[in-house]
Amino acid sequence: MNKKIGIQGIKGSFHHLVAMDYYHKDVEVMEHLSFQELAQKLAAKESDEAVMAIENSIAGSILPNYALIDEYNLSVVGEHYTPVNMNLMALKGQEIADIKKVFSHPMALLQCKQFFKQYPHIKLIEDADTAEAAKRIHEEGRKKVAAVASPAAAEMYGLEILAKEIHTIKSNATRFLVLGTEHKKPNGEKLDKASIKFDLKSERGSLVSVLNILRDCYLDMTKIQSLPIIDEPWKYSFFVDVTFEMPEDFERAMDVLKLMTEGLRIFGIYKNNLS
Repeated sequence: MNKKIGIQGIKGSFHHLVAMDYYHKDVEVMEHLSFQELAQKLAAKESDEAVMAIENSIAGSILPNYALIDEYNLSVVGEHYTPVNMNLMALKGQEIADIKKVFSHPMALLQCKQFFKQYPHIKLIEDADTAEAAKRIHEEGRKKVAAVASPAAAEMYGLEILAKEIHTIKSNATRFLVLGTEHKKPNGEKLDKASIKFDLKSERGSLVSVLNILRDCYLDMTKIQSLPIIDEPWKYSFFVDVTFEMPEDFERAMDVLKLMTEGLRIFGIYKNNLS
């Protein structure tokens, strides 16, 4: 039986491409049009694992996704970085001058805002998913309407690419997390990265003290993100990614942080995809 992998969006979306690239084998893709639904279905074990975008090199962190991972008690079992290739596409036989509206995911539109400044006659409209916008144009046969999506979506839904690689910064990339409901267990591969979360006590210098512990235990912090704690104004949770050479260094740091912080949670220990 093929593994069921949840994605945000439909086939042809960037999440779909990441799932195909990460697993390198036949998987059954479970399509979800929202990150909320993706998290819910994974938590209910209607899918085995899922891929979820967490940050973009231009647009930054996708903050609600941190909250979803925490709310549904999901585990991080891996990560994947993928270049983002945004393209303007429409039904065949049209030119950019013919296009009146462009639909795509808000993150995609944000990454292409410089391109669209050249075409003030085009109205940009936020949509649930890049590939879904392309598919709808194909199914409805809509002219004077375009989508911003991947080359795979154009091929899959029979659209013509009117402009290639329209994202502003060509080194644009997105980091995806591979999520599950159980922690990944060592199977011979080196697991050298971890994602953790903690709340800080309302004491001066508490965050500095935590950072010093990470340094003293030879952990390299690659990401820190704060989110406000609901119902506790001006108090924050911190989501942190760290890399390490020796597992015992990580374990030693966590032992100390349990005493220094509140609600310490290890989301997962996995392989650093940039190492």
